Amino acid sequence: MKKVRVRYAPSPTGHLHIGNARTALFNYLFAKHYEGDFVLRIEDTDIERNVEGGEESQLYYMHWLGIDPDESPKNPGAYGPYRQMERLDIYRKHTEWLIEKGYAYKCYCTSEELDEDYQKQVEAGFAATRYNRKCLHLNKEQRQLNEQSDLPYTVRIRVPDNDTYTFHDMIRGDVTFEAKDIGDWVLVKANGIPTYNYAVVIDDHLMAITHVFRGEEHLSNTPKQLMLYRMFGWEEPQFAHMTLIVNEQRKKLSKRDNSIMQYMSQYKDLGYLPQAMFNFMALLGWSPEGEQEIYSPQELIKVFDEKRLSKSPSMFDKQKLTWVNNRYIKEMPLTDVVALCKPFLEQEFDLSNRSAEWIDKLVGLFHDQLSYGHQITELARQFFIGPEVLEEDAKEALAWETTPVIAKAFLEHLPQEWTVDNIKLTMDAVKNETKIKGKPLFMGLRASTTGQCHGPDLMSTIFLLGKDEVSKRLGQI
Repeated sequence: MKKVRVRYAPSPTGHLHIGNARTALFNYLFAKHYEGDFVLRIEDTDIERNVEGGEESQLYYMHWLGIDPDESPKNPGAYGPYRQMERLDIYRKHTEWLIEKGYAYKCYCTSEELDEDYQKQVEAGFAATRYNRKCLHLNKEQRQLNEQSDLPYTVRIRVPDNDTYTFHDMIRGDVTFEAKDIGDWVLVKANGIPTYNYAVVIDDHLMAITHVFRGEEHLSNTPKQLMLYRMFGWEEPQFAHMTLIVNEQRKKLSKRDNSIMQYMSQYKDLGYLPQAMFNFMALLGWSPEGEQEIYSPQELIKVFDEKRLSKSPSMFDKQKLTWVNNRYIKEMPLTDVVALCKPFLEQEFDLSNRSAEWIDKLVGLFHDQLSYGHQITELARQFFIGPEVLEEDAKEALAWETTPVIAKAFLEHLPQEWTVDNIKLTMDAVKNETKIKGKPLFMGLRASTTGQCHGPDLMSTIFLLGKDEVSKRLGQI
């Protein structure tokens, strides 16, 4: 078997998006499963859409996820350059060969002429509009005159009239396209820069790419690319067109969909773990055998099987992602969880008078229920601001006639030495004195001190609030 080489080829137009991240991940898993190479190529020919820092952002968030390429602009191998704008001479030589062999021709039609012809075809009821081949039929004298006049031109491929293009998609099976349904499309734009479908074929061939995993939106590009492989006499790679990612309403995931965070940067900024994102995205359109759902990257590489890629759209389940992230946080040592949470606490609250030990205990209270780093600011708010009585059951608990009795008794028995054990003894004393126990006792005291009816261990919560703050809050009941 030929050495597996795959590529992820983003445009540097912004941060790493969920869909692109999954594409990169599946290419990476496939390459590593077969001990092959994972190549990063930057497709930067759409100059107007490129953004400053776009390439660096892609590399940064890929590294954050743990998807590091074997070859890239930053780590070149034997197949460079790895940016398309640095490969223009390579494309130019191939274009000259295609023109010389009659597979391509120069088109001098202006945009106005093309628009006019398009409107005529629409008005005539053409099911599919296409270029009318006016410039294909120019005679020798007309071509020479155009050359001498230095007219701007594009280069178009001469699509074979009656060819059929069938390829075996690794996910969908055999797919067939007819050449008659495709017009003479542009290979090279008037500015001399190749179009996507042209450059990608040359790059994939010269970089020895064996397999192409990409989104199903590229399926219609495949016949255009296959005709170039035939013209050049090159072996085409194997293709796998992955299904769409959809939201919970089963609609295609769109960058304009605000119901789901779209970029890896957003998840990182909220304190999601890269290994959890890696795990979760690996299950977006692929499923392993068995019931296991939590996998390390090495486990995923070992069990990855391209035959188990889904033919149906995969739903981005936010609750599932949160569950996966929580599972990873639960397994982390407390020191790592504190390191994850502390920056968020520092952003939101004043920690200047809080000891490192106090912060450790605070984060430890919520370790098991924490779903992402930033969530600590919601869970721990009661220790810095409050009590904010927002829940109806907390308002109800504060209205019980037993609650002021508990608050008064607790204040009277506050321990001199503020420890969790002594707070437990105070609770016992309050229970014995007031004869109030169970839900009225515990929920009434929690509502009085935190404004909530549910939360982590009550004794530890009261301890971390501190004696002065507890006295102040109970005194307001």
